[in-house]
Amino acid sequence: MIVSVIRVVLVDDHPIYRDGVARTLTDAGGIAVVGEASDGEAAVAVVRDTRPDLVLLDISMPRGGGLPALARIAQLDNPPKIAMLTASEEDDDLMQALRLGALGYVLKGVGAGELVEVVRGLAEGQSYVSTGLAGRLLVGLRGRGAAPANPLADLTKREEDILRLVAQGLPNREVGQALDVQEKTVKHYMTAILQKLHVRNRVEAAMLARQHLKD
Repeated sequence: MIVSVIRVVLVDDHPIYRDGVARTLTDAGGIAVVGEASDGEAAVAVVRDTRPDLVLLDISMPRGGGLPALARIAQLDNPPKIAMLTASEEDDDLMQALRLGALGYVLKGVGAGELVEVVRGLAEGQSYVSTGLAGRLLVGLRGRGAAPANPLADLTKREEDILRLVAQGLPNREVGQALDVQEKTVKHYMTAILQKLHVRNRVEAAMLARQHLKD
């Protein structure tokens, strides 16, 4: 049986912290750190060279920092999944990272075991926002009028079914398989869902779904 290894690039300007994270992920098994960088410019180059499955990016770094690097990596052909691994709890950093395409936002205080599980989930397409920040994200959505009492009220049954699966972390291909529709059809539905919910990406949509969808 062939075991798929999650290929990760780590980007952080503190080498001791970076080494610790690399050791934690590697020792867990099934995860390979295929590249490292210490600034935003180098991050883009390393990702181009290694084509990882997942990039973990700090925010505060030299030469552009993590958010500009996130934007550039997200625009690459077949970009990897990207998550921020940062000490910043600023709402603006959180919202901008999600807007630019980050699948997750992980605070550096996370424990080693939890980080490994988060990385595995992110590699499978699951979104993640650290506890505490998730609640503030929902408050932020309400503040800009994106979350009325029932923000899902305008969704059709098919859109609700798709959103439910997306909130479980399934990528479009697996959502299509589960509902017996083509992947491109799922993409069209997701575009409509984001517009109806007035959110900017799958992470924000999933947050609303987990709060409001009934099991």
